[in-house]
Amino acid sequence: MKKRTGAGLREGLKPVGRVFAVYFKGVRRTRRVTVFYLLSLLPVMIAAMVRLSQFFSPRHIEGIYIFSNMIMGFYLQFLVLILALFFGTSICSEEVEGRTLTYLTTRPVPKSAILVGKFSAYTLLIVLITAAGVILSFIILNFGALLRLESYGILFRDLGVLTLGLVCYSAFFTLIGTILKKSILFGLIFSFGWENVIQYFPGSTQRFVIAHYLKSLLPPPATSRFSFLLFRLEPTPPAAAVAMLLGLSAVFLILACIIFSRKEYILEE
Repeated sequence: MKKRTGAGLREGLKPVGRVFAVYFKGVRRTRRVTVFYLLSLLPVMIAAMVRLSQFFSPRHIEGIYIFSNMIMGFYLQFLVLILALFFGTSICSEEVEGRTLTYLTTRPVPKSAILVGKFSAYTLLIVLITAAGVILSFIILNFGALLRLESYGILFRDLGVLTLGLVCYSAFFTLIGTILKKSILFGLIFSFGWENVIQYFPGSTQRFVIAHYLKSLLPPPATSRFSFLLFRLEPTPPAAAVAMLLGLSAVFLILACIIFSRKEYILEE
């Protein structure tokens, strides 16, 4: 029975793997990826300037402190949202707008496999884009302390949090892309309206945003500087936060698959 189940699972995943391979290879060469990759390197340039300025300043701030605040500031509050928004919503919309959806659906591949394969390819790509900037920033800011093993715990923790954020936000925006025609506009309002406002509300209200669970996995800053990022945060226990992020990702993706499989999309001339 277990062998049959395992064989059936492998057969079901084969179409997903084929779609993943095609789109992961194809999207890497697009201009959009180049633009977002350069954007992800902005903190690297800032890290290099900070590092250079320390040579001419008697005041020294630990690199790991700057690195942690850079994660909280640029990556968590901006880049993760932007990458997930533009890649997540495009999973469905680019097929509709490019009039390639009809071709895809005539292939012997379930529509849900197309969506999951594209989601996996795009999500892995933006995780790699984000990780490249994070790792380079870490190396530059902590160049003199790379032998301190405890610093790598912070690096891996932050990479894990950002990866969870990219997966959850991408699943949400994939769902939005299957429902709304103007999904980018809604996504911008959600990202820089709802997500960046409601997370600072006191009480249980802040638990209605994904950012709350991501911030619950990060420790508060060592000093009062940059504390506005964690203003009024009432953190959820880490295990519960991880479970919530994974659960939301699964629900969003399942709903997206159901809608994408059943909805009839009108291809405009």
